[in-house]
Formats: sequence, C-alpha cells, structure tokens
Amino acid sequence: MAQTSVESVREPATTTQDDVSAARRDDRRHVLHSWSSYANLQPVVVTGGQGAWFHDEEGRRWLDFSSQLVNVNVGHQHPKLVAAIQAQAAKLCTIAPYHANEATSEAACLIAEVAPGDLNRVFFTNGGAEAVENAIRMARLHTGRHKVLTAYRSYHGATAGALTASGDPRRWASEPGISGIVRFWGPYPYRSAFHSADAAQECERALAHLRDTIMAEGAQNIAAILLESVVGANGILVPPDGYLQGVRRLCDAHGIVMIADEVMVGFGRCGEWFAVDHWGIVPDLITFAKGVNSGYVPLGGVIISDAVAASFATRAYPGGLTYAGHPLACAAAVACIGIYREENLIDRARRLGTDVIGPALEAMKARHPSVGDVRGLGAFWAIELVRNRATREPLVPFNASAGADAAMTEFATACKRRGLWPFVAGNRLHIAPPLVIDEQDLRDGLTIIDEALAVADRHCSG
Repeated sequence: MAQTSVESVREPATTTQDDVSAARRDDRRHVLHSWSSYANLQPVVVTGGQGAWFHDEEGRRWLDFSSQLVNVNVGHQHPKLVAAIQAQAAKLCTIAPYHANEATSEAACLIAEVAPGDLNRVFFTNGGAEAVENAIRMARLHTGRHKVLTAYRSYHGATAGALTASGDPRRWASEPGISGIVRFWGPYPYRSAFHSADAAQECERALAHLRDTIMAEGAQNIAAILLESVVGANGILVPPDGYLQGVRRLCDAHGIVMIADEVMVGFGRCGEWFAVDHWGIVPDLITFAKGVNSGYVPLGGVIISDAVAASFATRAYPGGLTYAGHPLACAAAVACIGIYREENLIDRARRLGTDVIGPALEAMKARHPSVGDVRGLGAFWAIELVRNRATREPLVPFNASAGADAAMTEFATACKRRGLWPFVAGNRLHIAPPLVIDEQDLRDGLTIIDEALAVADRHCSG
C-alpha cells in the first residue's frame, strides 16, 4: 500500500497555523486521554495517514509499527474501506439493534465463515472489553457456574469485569472489581514461573499448574477459562505447542467453557484468521474487535459455538447495547474481510513473519547485548530488552513508574526521531505493523530499530 520511503519522513503537510493551534489548544483544555494525567501529556496532533504511514500537523511522518493500537490491519485510509463506510452512510447510518439489516447480517455471516469449527453465531459489541464482559456472562449462564480462571500476564479491557479479569497492574486502581475471578500463571519460557528448562517442559508444567488450580477451586464451580490465544500487551507470549490443546482438553473434561480472547490477534495478525487456528483449536467462545474492520468504526463481538448459543434459543440472553451491530461498523467489517481475501493478507502476514521480521530480529539479538529474547507469529513480535543477558534483569523494572522507565523512553524517542512510531510496553518493543506494509518499508523500519538499539545497549552491564 504505502510506497513512501523512510527518508521522506519530514515532508511538510498542508496544515495552517490556525489549525495547529486550535487542535492542540482544545485538546489540552477539554480532552482527558486514556491512561494519562492531562497535565503531563503532550500528544501528537495527527492530521492524516496513508497505508502504513501517518503524519501530524507539523509535517512529521512516521512509519506505523504499532498499527495504532494493533488494530489498523489494512492500513490507514484504505480506499475500499472508506468507500464502504461512505456508501453505508448514504443508505442507512444507524438502526436499533432489535432490527435486522443487511450490513449486520452479512458481517455476522462472514465472521462465522472464517471462524473455526461450529462457531456460527455472533453477538456484536462496540469493542473488545464489552466482548469479554459478554463472553463471561454467556459462560456463566450456560454453565450455571460462577468462577472464571484468567492468567496473570493478560489484559482483557478497561470495563469493570474485563479489567478485573486482566492480570496486569492496570487493574489495581479499580479493585476489588467483580467477584469470581481466579488467576493462574500461563507459559512464558523466557521467564518461567515453573523453572522450566525448555518450551516443552514449560508446556507440561504450566498445564499441571492449571490442572491443580482447577482442582483447588473445584471444577464444578468454574464457568470458564479465559485466555489470550497469544498474550498481547503483556509480552506477545506465543504459547508452546501443545498448551492450548491441553487447555481445551481440561475444559472438555470438566464442562468448562473455553474463551479465546482474540481482540488483538484475530483477523490475520498472527498469520491465520484467528491465532487459535495455528494450533487447530476450536474454543467455545471467541472475543474479537480491532482487526475485524481495522478500527475504522468501533466494533467488537463474541463468536459463539452452537452448544453455547443453544442456551439462548428459547431463553432470552440478558444483555445488549444500543449500538450493537451498528450498520456503519458492520459495513466496514464486510469490506475489511473482503480486503483480507482480495489482497491475501492472512498469508502475507505469515510470510512477513517467517521471511522478514523473524530473521531480522534474530540478527539483532546476535548483535545487541540489550536484546534478551525475540518471539512472535505473523506480524506480531516482541523484542525483550534486558540490562544483563545472564541474569535477564529487565531494562526497566516491572510496572516502572515515570522516571524509572527512562531507558525505554530514551529508546522509543530514538525510534521516533528516525521516523518510526514504536509500541513500547514495559521492557519490550512490540512490532505490529499494518499487514499491508510495503516490504521495503518494513525492512527500513527494522533497520531503524536496529540503529536505536544502540541506545538500549548503553544501559547494559553484561
């Protein structure tokens, strides 16, 4: 899609000084941004984008290696997606969710078509957090049980239930949250909670730990095991082969609903329609958002197996949203799924990972003492940065406060100055470019990261 080279990152944009000052002034006076204190935030005023690039009011341009929040899978301003939204707006902008309409019906049909197994029915939401909320509710109603097991290294959204289900520190300020959430440790070979020697042993011990957790909590009390198919914001942790299969077997043995959170990794990000497809797993519920329509209009949902859906065939499902199945959002989903198919983006994401990103990151690991580990699938990768390879001390502490994260801030700034917008989380750089990124742009972006790692190397002690 994007053919612009990295060397052109500072071409001027056509924005007047009045526009610049008004946008920045009004933002600073009136907007409270997510996860931020407004007095300390200086956001970039974005005025446009194209393909894998976006630019600000001052003419600066960045190669988008984060796909914003890992959602702009087909890139910025894809003409077919924009046209679909425009056409739907001219036809029908909105309708109450108790009606049926063509865009919503077609989106549900296409989503079910690409979903694994017998996941044939879709409950639409406005985003991923609401999808998780409703998946938990469905599992509890379907089983008549209350407890939900979730991983410590996880993030499921910022609404009350989804945030309680999350394992990362963002939940702390909102605790105690909803009842019934029980956490367990998932697999993470590089920083094993089980002192494993390799990935195979990590898989075995993580499943044994989960089995023991089920025993201690009482399988008859557990409605669902909720987990990210590939852990996203907490590290891009690809489960060892056999782990998800083992979770599926445990769920089957105890009548537990398996919920795969695919909000971040669904719709091609990991080189498959859904990340679970990489292991041939069919969950009972899949939550989705982001990539379903590349974030052009807010949309999420739950894809439901026939068995769970049957619970609501004659019993009303007690949940709903004013904008569920919104025609504009669903028309965007229809167009986006069409783009995935027409441009072969699922296979392309897989190839970019195996042929370009993976080899480049392994080469960086060999060159830079600050790179402790690299891992990923498709167009979804992480570089974990350390101060010492032998001890694996993180470059910044876990949940580092402002000031304590200076080394990562310095590294991120070095990327931005070179024309690349990074996704930095903890002591990691996450690499998640749009699936349409030009291959040369991708290689140029990886070169920028290679250069910026010299900043991280200066903080290494061994």
